[in-house]
Amino acid sequence: MNDESIEQELPNDDILTEILEAELPEAHNTAETPETSAISAEEELEQLKDAHLRLMAEYENYRKRTLKEKVDLIQNGGEKVIVGLLPVIDDFQRALDTIENANDLAAIQEGVNLIYQKFLAFLQQNGVKAIDAIGQAFNADLYEAVATLPAPAEEQRDTVIDSVQTGYTLNDKVIRHAKVVVAN
Repeated sequence: MNDESIEQELPNDDILTEILEAELPEAHNTAETPETSAISAEEELEQLKDAHLRLMAEYENYRKRTLKEKVDLIQNGGEKVIVGLLPVIDDFQRALDTIENANDLAAIQEGVNLIYQKFLAFLQQNGVKAIDAIGQAFNADLYEAVATLPAPAEEQRDTVIDSVQTGYTLNDKVIRHAKVVVAN
């Protein structure tokens, strides 16, 4: 074979380009020029800016919504407690109406005691408990000593012997310390 026959057997560059373009059309289309690269970068930047603005708007809406919910909770948070107290208030009103015409002191005392028990039950349902004090070892986390008296016996030393005012806890957190007298 001579050089001319080899050149005739090999296709020319135009034919090779057409064959490659036909077989790999996506490779030809995705080749980026500096201009298309800059345009796609600008488009991506615009998309990122848009996504950022949307995210900021969503965050602002979330912040406003939670602030409104917080205000609503503060304004209406005690509604459950107030609604629960209304039957106790109604019972007190009936007791006051009955006292005006009643002559039986024992019946009045029993009625007031029933209202008191109903009120205590309501408080317990809402997590409020009285702090048991008398006979307990003095604990500064629960009690406030308002007076001390000499201990009648050595084993009663640093023990609560009287309660001046009942203390309360709300869900195991002290909301009012019991005011007590301690044996010293």
